[in-house]
Amino acid sequence: MSDLNESPADDKSRIHAISKMADVLSCFSTVNRSFGLAQLATAAGLPRATAHRMLSAMREIGFIEQDGRSGSYSLGVRLFELGSLVLANMDLLREAKPHIDRLSRLAGDSSHLGLFNGYAVVVVEREEPGDRPARTVPASETAPAHCTGVGKAVLAFQKPEVMQRIVDAGLKAYTAHTITTPKKLEKELAQIRARGYAIDDCEHQIWVRCVAAPVRNAAGHVFAAISVTGAADRMTLERIEQLAPVVVQTGDTISRQLGYTGPLV
Repeated sequence: MSDLNESPADDKSRIHAISKMADVLSCFSTVNRSFGLAQLATAAGLPRATAHRMLSAMREIGFIEQDGRSGSYSLGVRLFELGSLVLANMDLLREAKPHIDRLSRLAGDSSHLGLFNGYAVVVVEREEPGDRPARTVPASETAPAHCTGVGKAVLAFQKPEVMQRIVDAGLKAYTAHTITTPKKLEKELAQIRARGYAIDDCEHQIWVRCVAAPVRNAAGHVFAAISVTGAADRMTLERIEQLAPVVVQTGDTISRQLGYTGPLV
């Protein structure tokens, strides 16, 4: 609603701020990997105060990191994660789309494909069964890592520091079934690694269950997941056990088509 009340001047101001942010980021390269504040302000052609304000804002969202000892600035890991997401997305959607379609037809329920961005899973593709109208996936739709099928299917195979980052961000309770303690989450992730798939047992939405499996890139890193999702009264735990091998096989097939040749356990 607030967008309707914004003036052209507001839009112009926002575009100008984004342009300045791009100017700052463009200063970095494989040669110029870090800058002091004065150096960066000069390189970006910005007043020192403006550069400092831009850097502070980008540091808050992970685009910029600051060395605690020298005070110098460098590109943040969040940019790497977003860049990796874009690169992975190009091949993944092309290779995965027919398998996501087939999975939805076989299961008779919605199938999803999600990419891990380091904090949550971004849903990039959804397929509905043939008897239901297709829905467009919003660009901003994300699935929390600790309480969704696609989220846990990816999180179970990440490094400990990634798990710790999720825990530090807070294990928000969405329903009475949501796992909200690190110890319980660690136990759940160990079970996922052992059986090869994850279950969302009404943990994110009280009326929804899903079963999900990891997708690996050519290097074997789990960076995405697929799932079948349905209403809890239809998607019983017994039905999830029946669907799990199909979902896992689909994830394995996509991983192979992306170039992964290692073991799938």
